[in-house]
Amino acid sequence: MIYVNGDAQDNAPSVTALLERLGLGAAPRGVAVALDGEVLPRATWGAQTLHDGARVEVVGAIQGG
Repeated sequence: MIYVNGDAQDNAPSVTALLERLGLGAAPRGVAVALDGEVLPRATWGAQTLHDGARVEVVGAIQGG
């Protein structure tokens, strides 16, 4: 079990797999990911495994005016 933006979710094998499961695609533009409070470089998403109890924050940039 991992926590994504505070909600419990089944674990995923990598950050990329998690993003795909969330419907965002493998490398969505304007998205940042933090794992246990540390922002992850995009280049590491495919190799970054998610441990049981991991806290993942996925945030997207939005345009406003």
